[in-house]
Amino acid sequence: MEQHQKDQRRETLFMDAKSGYDRLYDGQWELAEAYCEGYKSFLDAGKTERDCISEAVFQAERHGFVPYAPGMEVKTGDKVYLTRMGKAGVFAVIGSKPLGGGLRMVASHIDAPRLDLKPRPLYEDGGLALLKTHYYGGVKKYQWMASPLELRGVICTPDGQTIRVSVGAGENEPVLVITDLLPHLGEEQMKKTVTEAFPGEGLNVLIGSRPDPSEGADRVKLAVLELLRGKYGITEHDFVSAELCLVPAGPARDVGLDRAMIGAYGQDDRACSYAGLRALFDAGDTPEYTAVCFLADKEEIGSEGVTGMQGGFFDHFIEQLCAAQGASLRDCYAHSFCLSGDVINAFDPNFPDVSDARNEARLGHGVAISKYTGRKGKSGASDASAETMAYLRRVLDQAGVFWQSAALGKVDKGGGGTVAAYLARRDIEVVDGGVPVLSMHAPFEIVSKLDCYMAYKACLAVYKG
Repeated sequence: MEQHQKDQRRETLFMDAKSGYDRLYDGQWELAEAYCEGYKSFLDAGKTERDCISEAVFQAERHGFVPYAPGMEVKTGDKVYLTRMGKAGVFAVIGSKPLGGGLRMVASHIDAPRLDLKPRPLYEDGGLALLKTHYYGGVKKYQWMASPLELRGVICTPDGQTIRVSVGAGENEPVLVITDLLPHLGEEQMKKTVTEAFPGEGLNVLIGSRPDPSEGADRVKLAVLELLRGKYGITEHDFVSAELCLVPAGPARDVGLDRAMIGAYGQDDRACSYAGLRALFDAGDTPEYTAVCFLADKEEIGSEGVTGMQGGFFDHFIEQLCAAQGASLRDCYAHSFCLSGDVINAFDPNFPDVSDARNEARLGHGVAISKYTGRKGKSGASDASAETMAYLRRVLDQAGVFWQSAALGKVDKGGGGTVAAYLARRDIEVVDGGVPVLSMHAPFEIVSKLDCYMAYKACLAVYKG
């Protein structure tokens, strides 16, 4: 048998394991880099879920989207959006087919692990003013210590004001920090397990050290409160009705001498959220099926609450669109397809013991498609059907999307979930797909620019599918 026939047989029978870089055609890398510049700007603007929704609405309105109002008539090509409490949003382009024939969706989440302030956070100890926190989502607590942090969020007052707070984002603004024990006195600390050495109650944020010139107790705390009252017009009572959190300071950065990667906070799952949103803008004015991008909150703590995927906000919006066309919501869902856009771990050669190298996603190999996630015996996963997987394969291949199959580590080594299971409960066919990530849930996560671009192309293909 001639060599080219042997090579052709291997190409036909084997699953392609080439790096995405080996499949790029002329000009495609430049497109990926241009896309990622917009993505990095989105990351810098969206350090919290509220920031993400504000930025998403700003961009959507620039692309012709208008707020949806109950009872509004919708027709082919209309672009509408609705937000909930400023922390979740759904964006839709009405297709030429009736809604009873289903949607083409991308759903992802915009919340990320962080440190939330407690309702009564501010106290003074040892001549220092500090803030008590409660970590949100799955974090390695030691990663948040001795690093610059920003204070972000809102304060809502009883008179109806919503005051936005941002400290540490500007180049010349002060940052906050959680102190760590010096190694010279850390012998006992280093004998403990990581969980024991870094308890959640120890994540107290240093916010001030200069005392008020008056006499009395808690002079540093008083000075901090005067600064906050001067800038935001608030008192200590207002912390009770606030959503304030600590996030890593600093912008998204290129990583590597080749600038092929991006390092930033919150890429789980804003890498997929931006891809879904940007693809919706680029999908055209008259899609065949109504195209929907849902940006959900609270995924990191189980998708609970009114702004999470388990809430009724999304259903209410789609139900109103269906009612405007005289369509059944159940029929709409039963004929829909959703790409559950969520990141997955990338193979890390520094930690090979938890990885199934034959099934792990690789940086630079394209968007990662996961039939199931979950823990141990697939607990908490939606586990897409063979038919649904075949449909997605066809859509991606026809669009020239570089993709790879992926699983979340070795069996019984851990695991996790996405919003896919909550979409499946609605009778929507769904598959997980997203960007592979190194150092997931760390304050500085790493992704490949090529993979980010292919996630965008995958979302675009789903909307047009």
